[in-house]
Amino acid sequence: MTGAGAPGAAGIIKCLHQNPKFNVIGVDANKDAVGQHLLSEFQTIPFAEEEQFIPAVLNICREKNIHALLPLVTRELIPLASHYSAFEAAGTKLPISSQASLEIANNKSRLYEFLQWRNIPVPGFRVVETVEQFREAASELGYPQKTICFKPSVSNGSRGFRIISEKINETELLFDHKPNSVHIRMEQALALLSAGKFPELLVSEYLSGPEYSIDCLANRGESILILPRLRIKMVEGISVAGEFQKEDDIINYCGRIIRELQLHGNVGIQVKRTETGECLLLEINPRVQGSISACLGAGINLPELAVKQELGIKISANELQPKWGVKFSRYWSEVFY
Repeated sequence: MTGAGAPGAAGIIKCLHQNPKFNVIGVDANKDAVGQHLLSEFQTIPFAEEEQFIPAVLNICREKNIHALLPLVTRELIPLASHYSAFEAAGTKLPISSQASLEIANNKSRLYEFLQWRNIPVPGFRVVETVEQFREAASELGYPQKTICFKPSVSNGSRGFRIISEKINETELLFDHKPNSVHIRMEQALALLSAGKFPELLVSEYLSGPEYSIDCLANRGESILILPRLRIKMVEGISVAGEFQKEDDIINYCGRIIRELQLHGNVGIQVKRTETGECLLLEINPRVQGSISACLGAGINLPELAVKQELGIKISANELQPKWGVKFSRYWSEVFY
Protein backbone atom coordinates (compact mmCIF):
# COMPACT_ATOMS: atom_id res chain seq x y z
CA MET A 1 0.00 0.00 0.00
CA THR A 2 1.41 3.37 -0.99
CA GLY A 3 0.52 6.62 0.76
CA ALA A 4 0.93 5.16 4.26
CA GLY A 5 0.93 8.72 5.60
CA ALA A 6 -2.25 9.83 3.81
CA PRO A 7 -5.17 11.12 5.95
CA GLY A 8 -7.19 7.97 5.32
CA ALA A 9 -4.30 5.51 5.55
CA ALA A 10 -5.10 4.28 9.07
CA GLY A 11 -8.64 3.33 8.09
CA ILE A 12 -7.54 1.58 4.90
CA ILE A 13 -4.90 -0.36 6.84
CA LYS A 14 -7.70 -1.43 9.21
CA CYS A 15 -9.72 -2.63 6.20
CA LEU A 16 -6.84 -4.68 4.82
CA HIS A 17 -6.04 -6.17 8.23
CA GLN A 18 -9.57 -7.61 8.36
CA ASN A 19 -8.28 -10.41 6.13
CA PRO A 20 -5.78 -12.55 8.11
CA LYS A 21 -4.30 -13.87 4.86
CA PHE A 22 -3.15 -10.40 3.81
CA ASN A 23 0.36 -9.29 4.72
CA VAL A 24 0.40 -5.53 4.23
CA ILE A 25 3.61 -3.61 3.51
CA GLY A 26 3.30 0.17 3.58
CA VAL A 27 5.39 2.71 1.68
CA ASP A 28 5.46 6.50 1.60
CA ALA A 29 7.76 9.30 0.50
CA ASN A 30 7.62 10.67 4.06
CA LYS A 31 9.85 8.73 6.43
CA ASP A 32 7.62 9.81 9.34
CA ALA A 33 4.37 8.54 7.79
CA VAL A 34 1.95 7.46 10.51
CA GLY A 35 1.27 4.17 8.72
CA GLN A 36 4.67 2.82 9.69
CA HIS A 37 3.43 2.51 13.28
CA LEU A 38 0.36 0.56 12.20
CA LEU A 39 2.13 -1.96 9.97
CA SER A 40 4.65 -4.71 10.55
CA GLU A 41 6.77 -3.45 7.64
CA PHE A 42 7.32 0.01 6.13
CA GLN A 43 9.71 1.50 3.55
CA THR A 44 10.26 4.95 2.10
CA ILE A 45 10.03 5.59 -1.64
CA PRO A 46 10.66 8.61 -3.91
CA PHE A 47 7.83 11.01 -4.77
CA ALA A 48 5.76 10.09 -7.84
CA GLU A 49 7.33 12.94 -9.86
CA GLU A 50 10.87 11.65 -9.30
CA GLU A 51 12.69 9.55 -11.87
CA GLN A 52 13.41 6.76 -9.37
CA PHE A 53 9.78 6.34 -8.27
CA ILE A 54 8.90 3.43 -10.59
CA PRO A 55 12.25 1.59 -10.22
CA ALA A 56 12.04 1.88 -6.42
CA VAL A 57 8.46 0.58 -6.22
CA LEU A 58 9.18 -2.20 -8.71
CA ASN A 59 12.22 -3.25 -6.72
CA ILE A 60 10.16 -3.57 -3.53
CA CYS A 61 7.51 -5.58 -5.39
CA ARG A 62 10.14 -8.02 -6.65
CA GLU A 63 12.02 -8.31 -3.35
CA LYS A 64 8.89 -8.78 -1.24
CA ASN A 65 6.97 -10.88 -3.78
CA ILE A 66 4.08 -8.39 -3.75
CA HIS A 67 0.90 -9.81 -5.29
CA ALA A 68 -1.10 -6.56 -5.42
CA LEU A 69 -0.15 -2.89 -5.21
CA LEU A 70 -2.83 -0.55 -3.81
CA PRO A 71 -1.99 3.14 -4.44
CA LEU A 72 -3.56 5.85 -2.25
CA VAL A 73 -1.88 8.85 -3.89
CA THR A 74 -3.47 10.48 -6.95
CA ARG A 75 -0.17 11.58 -8.50
CA GLU A 76 1.10 8.00 -8.49
CA LEU A 77 -1.74 6.61 -10.59
CA ILE A 78 -0.66 7.59 -14.11
CA PRO A 79 3.05 6.72 -13.60
CA LEU A 80 2.00 3.30 -12.26
CA ALA A 81 -0.54 2.71 -15.04
CA SER A 82 2.03 3.66 -17.68
CA HIS A 83 4.26 0.84 -16.38
CA TYR A 84 1.46 -1.70 -15.99
CA SER A 85 3.24 -4.39 -18.02
CA ALA A 86 6.42 -4.07 -15.94
CA PHE A 87 4.46 -4.76 -12.74
CA GLU A 88 2.63 -7.65 -14.41
CA ALA A 89 6.02 -9.13 -15.38
CA ALA A 90 7.09 -8.80 -11.72
CA GLY A 91 3.98 -10.74 -10.66
CA THR A 92 2.28 -7.68 -9.13
CA LYS A 93 -1.32 -6.81 -9.96
CA LEU A 94 -2.42 -3.17 -10.18
CA PRO A 95 -6.13 -2.70 -9.30
CA ILE A 96 -6.35 0.68 -11.04
CA SER A 97 -7.87 2.03 -14.25
CA SER A 98 -6.00 2.28 -17.56
CA GLN A 99 -3.75 5.26 -18.27
CA ALA A 100 -6.22 6.58 -20.85
CA SER A 101 -9.08 6.49 -18.33
CA LEU A 102 -6.97 8.07 -15.59
CA GLU A 103 -5.88 10.96 -17.82
CA ILE A 104 -9.53 11.89 -18.25
CA ALA A 105 -10.71 11.18 -14.70
CA ASN A 106 -7.85 13.14 -13.09
CA ASN A 107 -8.52 16.24 -15.20
CA LYS A 108 -11.82 17.82 -14.13
CA SER A 109 -12.24 19.85 -17.32
CA ARG A 110 -11.52 16.92 -19.64
CA LEU A 111 -13.85 14.78 -17.53
CA TYR A 112 -16.79 17.18 -17.86
CA GLU A 113 -16.21 17.49 -21.62
CA PHE A 114 -15.92 13.71 -22.01
CA LEU A 115 -19.22 13.07 -20.21
CA GLN A 116 -21.01 15.95 -21.93
CA TRP A 117 -20.08 14.52 -25.33
CA ARG A 118 -21.67 11.23 -24.23
CA ASN A 119 -24.91 12.87 -23.09
CA ILE A 120 -24.27 12.26 -19.41
CA PRO A 121 -25.52 15.33 -17.49
CA VAL A 122 -22.93 17.51 -15.74
CA PRO A 123 -23.19 20.98 -14.16
CA GLY A 124 -23.07 23.99 -16.47
CA PHE A 125 -19.38 24.77 -16.95
CA ARG A 126 -16.68 26.63 -18.85
CA VAL A 127 -12.95 25.92 -19.14
CA VAL A 128 -10.82 29.07 -18.89
CA GLU A 129 -7.14 29.99 -19.19
CA THR A 130 -7.16 33.78 -18.67
CA VAL A 131 -8.72 36.34 -16.34
CA GLU A 132 -10.80 37.71 -19.21
CA GLN A 133 -12.13 34.25 -20.04
CA PHE A 134 -12.89 33.83 -16.34
CA ARG A 135 -15.01 37.00 -16.35
CA GLU A 136 -16.87 35.88 -19.48
CA ALA A 137 -17.49 32.40 -18.05
CA ALA A 138 -18.90 33.86 -14.84
CA SER A 139 -21.31 36.03 -16.79
CA GLU A 140 -22.40 33.18 -19.09
CA LEU A 141 -23.11 30.98 -16.05
CA GLY A 142 -25.43 33.60 -14.58
CA TYR A 143 -23.20 35.42 -12.11
CA PRO A 144 -23.90 37.57 -10.08
CA GLN A 145 -27.55 36.45 -9.89
CA LYS A 146 -26.36 32.85 -9.52
CA THR A 147 -23.61 31.47 -7.30
CA ILE A 148 -20.70 29.87 -9.18
CA CYS A 149 -17.55 28.01 -8.20
CA PHE A 150 -14.15 27.22 -9.69
CA LYS A 151 -11.27 24.79 -9.24
CA PRO A 152 -8.09 23.91 -11.13
CA SER A 153 -8.54 21.30 -13.84
CA VAL A 154 -5.89 19.19 -12.13
CA SER A 155 -5.92 19.17 -8.33
CA ASN A 156 -7.03 17.03 -5.42
CA GLY A 157 -8.13 17.40 -1.84
CA SER A 158 -10.19 20.60 -2.48
CA ARG A 159 -7.02 22.53 -3.34
CA GLY A 160 -7.89 25.68 -5.28
CA PHE A 161 -11.65 25.27 -4.90
CA ARG A 162 -13.66 28.43 -4.20
CA ILE A 163 -17.33 29.45 -4.21
CA ILE A 164 -18.08 32.94 -5.56
CA SER A 165 -21.20 34.70 -4.34
CA GLU A 166 -22.31 38.26 -3.78
CA LYS A 167 -24.52 37.04 -0.92
CA ILE A 168 -21.54 36.59 1.38
CA ASN A 169 -21.89 38.10 4.82
CA GLU A 170 -18.32 39.16 5.66
CA THR A 171 -19.05 39.49 9.40
CA GLU A 172 -20.59 36.03 9.49
CA LEU A 173 -17.56 34.60 7.66
CA LEU A 174 -15.20 36.27 10.13
CA PHE A 175 -16.87 35.14 13.33
CA ASP A 176 -18.81 31.98 12.44
CA HIS A 177 -16.42 30.24 10.03
CA LYS A 178 -12.84 29.04 10.33
CA PRO A 179 -10.19 30.96 8.31
CA ASN A 180 -10.17 28.23 5.64
CA SER A 181 -13.67 29.04 4.35
CA VAL A 182 -14.06 28.42 0.60
CA HIS A 183 -16.41 31.39 0.08
CA ILE A 184 -15.00 34.40 -1.73
CA ARG A 185 -16.18 37.55 -3.53
CA MET A 186 -15.54 38.14 -7.23
CA GLU A 187 -13.10 41.01 -6.66
CA GLN A 188 -11.06 38.83 -4.31
CA ALA A 189 -11.01 35.98 -6.82
CA LEU A 190 -9.90 38.27 -9.65
CA ALA A 191 -7.14 39.78 -7.50
CA LEU A 192 -5.79 36.33 -6.60
CA LEU A 193 -6.00 35.01 -10.16
CA SER A 194 -4.28 38.13 -11.56
CA ALA A 195 -1.38 37.94 -9.11
CA GLY A 196 0.53 35.08 -10.72
CA LYS A 197 0.48 32.42 -13.42
CA PHE A 198 -3.12 31.62 -14.36
CA PRO A 199 -3.83 27.86 -14.23
CA GLU A 200 -6.46 26.21 -16.39
CA LEU A 201 -9.67 26.38 -14.39
CA LEU A 202 -13.03 24.68 -14.49
CA VAL A 203 -15.70 27.30 -13.73
CA SER A 204 -19.15 25.87 -13.06
CA GLU A 205 -22.55 26.49 -11.60
CA TYR A 206 -22.70 25.91 -7.85
CA LEU A 207 -24.97 23.04 -6.82
CA SER A 208 -26.79 23.90 -3.62
CA GLY A 209 -28.29 20.51 -2.73
CA PRO A 210 -27.00 17.64 -0.56
CA GLU A 211 -23.58 16.18 -1.42
CA TYR A 212 -22.82 12.48 -1.71
CA SER A 213 -19.58 10.53 -1.77
CA ILE A 214 -19.92 7.24 -3.61
CA ASP A 215 -17.48 4.38 -3.05
CA CYS A 216 -17.43 1.93 -5.94
CA LEU A 217 -15.89 -1.35 -6.99
CA ALA A 218 -15.54 -1.67 -10.76
CA ASN A 219 -14.22 -4.37 -13.07
CA ARG A 220 -13.08 -2.91 -16.41
CA GLY A 221 -16.16 -0.72 -16.76
CA GLU A 222 -18.60 -3.09 -15.07
CA SER A 223 -20.10 -1.85 -11.80
CA ILE A 224 -19.72 -4.51 -9.10
CA LEU A 225 -20.83 -2.35 -6.17
CA ILE A 226 -21.89 1.30 -5.86
CA LEU A 227 -22.33 2.60 -2.32
CA PRO A 228 -23.64 6.18 -1.92
CA ARG A 229 -23.25 7.99 1.41
CA LEU A 230 -24.67 11.36 2.26
CA ARG A 231 -21.93 13.74 3.42
CA ILE A 232 -23.40 15.21 6.60
CA LYS A 233 -20.22 16.92 7.77
CA MET A 234 -16.88 17.61 6.09
CA VAL A 235 -13.55 18.96 7.33
CA GLU A 236 -11.24 20.29 4.60
CA GLY A 237 -13.01 18.17 2.01
CA ILE A 238 -12.87 14.95 4.05
CA SER A 239 -16.11 13.29 5.22
CA VAL A 240 -16.27 13.04 9.01
CA ALA A 241 -19.99 12.21 9.33
CA GLY A 242 -22.43 10.63 6.93
CA GLU A 243 -25.16 8.11 6.23
CA PHE A 244 -25.29 5.26 3.71
CA GLN A 245 -28.38 5.71 1.54
CA LYS A 246 -29.73 3.55 -1.29
CA GLU A 247 -30.29 6.26 -3.90
CA ASP A 248 -31.13 4.46 -7.16
CA ASP A 249 -30.71 7.52 -9.37
CA ILE A 250 -27.20 8.11 -7.98
CA ILE A 251 -26.32 4.42 -8.38
CA ASN A 252 -27.49 4.41 -12.01
CA TYR A 253 -25.73 7.72 -12.77
CA CYS A 254 -22.42 6.46 -11.36
CA GLY A 255 -22.83 3.19 -13.23
CA ARG A 256 -23.04 5.11 -16.51
CA ILE A 257 -19.87 7.05 -15.67
CA ILE A 258 -17.99 3.88 -14.73
CA ARG A 259 -19.04 2.22 -17.99
CA GLU A 260 -18.18 5.16 -20.25
CA LEU A 261 -14.77 5.69 -18.63
CA GLN A 262 -14.05 1.96 -18.27
CA LEU A 263 -12.99 2.50 -14.66
CA HIS A 264 -11.44 -0.32 -12.63
CA GLY A 265 -10.82 -1.20 -8.99
CA ASN A 266 -11.78 1.07 -6.11
CA VAL A 267 -13.23 4.35 -7.39
CA GLY A 268 -14.65 7.37 -5.57
CA ILE A 269 -17.26 9.61 -7.18
CA GLN A 270 -18.57 12.87 -5.72
CA VAL A 271 -22.01 14.13 -6.73
CA LYS A 272 -24.35 16.85 -5.55
CA ARG A 273 -28.03 17.50 -6.09
CA THR A 274 -29.43 20.57 -7.81
CA GLU A 275 -32.31 22.63 -6.44
CA THR A 276 -34.68 20.36 -8.41
CA GLY A 277 -33.10 17.17 -7.00
CA GLU A 278 -31.08 16.01 -10.01
CA CYS A 279 -27.72 14.47 -9.12
CA LEU A 280 -24.73 15.83 -11.04
CA LEU A 281 -21.03 15.07 -10.92
CA LEU A 282 -18.51 17.10 -8.94
CA GLU A 283 -15.41 14.97 -9.51
CA ILE A 284 -13.92 11.48 -9.59
CA ASN A 285 -11.20 9.99 -7.39
CA PRO A 286 -10.08 6.98 -9.47
CA ARG A 287 -8.50 5.28 -6.46
CA VAL A 288 -9.19 4.20 -2.88
CA GLN A 289 -10.87 7.14 -1.14
CA GLY A 290 -9.52 8.23 2.23
CA SER A 291 -12.86 7.74 3.97
CA ILE A 292 -13.59 4.35 2.38
CA SER A 293 -13.13 2.62 5.75
CA ALA A 294 -16.50 4.07 6.79
CA CYS A 295 -18.04 1.41 4.53
CA LEU A 296 -17.08 -1.20 7.12
CA GLY A 297 -20.03 0.07 9.14
CA ALA A 298 -22.30 -0.84 6.23
CA GLY A 299 -20.76 -4.32 6.13
CA ILE A 300 -18.60 -3.70 3.06
CA ASN A 301 -14.79 -3.92 2.92
CA LEU A 302 -14.01 -2.30 -0.43
CA PRO A 303 -10.17 -2.31 -0.27
CA GLU A 304 -10.23 -6.04 0.50
CA LEU A 305 -12.72 -6.65 -2.31
CA ALA A 306 -10.52 -4.78 -4.82
CA VAL A 307 -7.51 -6.92 -3.93
CA LYS A 308 -9.53 -10.15 -4.02
CA GLN A 309 -11.03 -9.21 -7.39
CA GLU A 310 -7.59 -8.48 -8.82
CA LEU A 311 -6.09 -11.72 -7.55
CA GLY A 312 -9.02 -13.86 -8.68
CA ILE A 313 -10.05 -14.76 -5.12
CA LYS A 314 -13.73 -15.67 -4.88
CA ILE A 315 -16.01 -12.98 -3.49
CA SER A 316 -19.17 -14.26 -1.78
CA ALA A 317 -22.60 -12.72 -2.32
CA ASN A 318 -22.71 -11.66 1.35
CA GLU A 319 -19.65 -9.47 0.84
CA LEU A 320 -21.61 -7.39 -1.68
CA GLN A 321 -24.74 -6.80 0.45
CA PRO A 322 -24.58 -3.38 2.16
CA LYS A 323 -26.58 -2.44 5.24
CA TRP A 324 -28.38 0.73 4.18
CA GLY A 325 -29.24 3.46 6.66
CA VAL A 326 -26.07 3.13 8.73
CA LYS A 327 -24.70 6.45 9.98
CA PHE A 328 -21.08 7.09 10.90
CA SER A 329 -18.85 9.64 12.57
CA ARG A 330 -15.07 9.72 12.24
CA TYR A 331 -12.58 11.07 14.77
CA TRP A 332 -8.88 11.67 15.17
CA SER A 333 -6.70 9.18 16.99
CA GLU A 334 -3.02 9.02 17.90
CA VAL A 335 0.01 6.79 17.77
CA PHE A 336 2.86 7.15 20.23
CA TYR A 337 6.47 6.27 19.44
